[in-house]
Amino acid sequence: MSMSVNIRLAKPEDQRRCSELLNVLYIATSEVTSDPNEVFNSDTFSKLISNERGSLIIAEENGKILGMASISFNLALRYNGEYCQLEELVVDQDARGKNVGGLLIEETLKLAKKRGCKEFGLYLLESTKHNQTFYEKYGFVKIGEEMRQSL
Repeated sequence: MSMSVNIRLAKPEDQRRCSELLNVLYIATSEVTSDPNEVFNSDTFSKLISNERGSLIIAEENGKILGMASISFNLALRYNGEYCQLEELVVDQDARGKNVGGLLIEETLKLAKKRGCKEFGLYLLESTKHNQTFYEKYGFVKIGEEMRQSL
C-alpha cells in the first residue's frame, strides 16, 4: 500500500476539482445538478477555505486530489462554545481502499479538537447509512434522527 497520500487544507486552485468530487456525491444520491461546475460558487468556496466558520481538507497523491472532507463550526449554548459538523466526505472511486476517507476523518477530528470544539457530529442519510460502521471505527456513536426543512 502506498503511503504517499498527503492531507492538507484546500487552496483556491483546488476549487474545480472539489466541484467535480462533490458532483460524484450528488450522482450517488441522484441529485445531479445541470452544470458540474455549478455545485457551489467561488464565494462559498472562499468562505470555507478561510477556516473561519469551517474548513475543507484535501487528500492528494502525486498532485492528484483523491478526496475531500468539509466541516463546519457551529456555536451552541449547550456546548458553551463550538461544536463541529462533518458536512461532506467524498473519495474518488479510483482511490478506494487507500484509507483516504479514514485519513480525512482523522484530520477533521484533529482540527476540531485543536479549535476547542466540544463535540463532532455527522448525519447519516438513507444514501450513506451503509457508512455507519466506518464512522464507528473513528469513535462516532449513532444518536437519534434529524428533522429539517428547506428555506
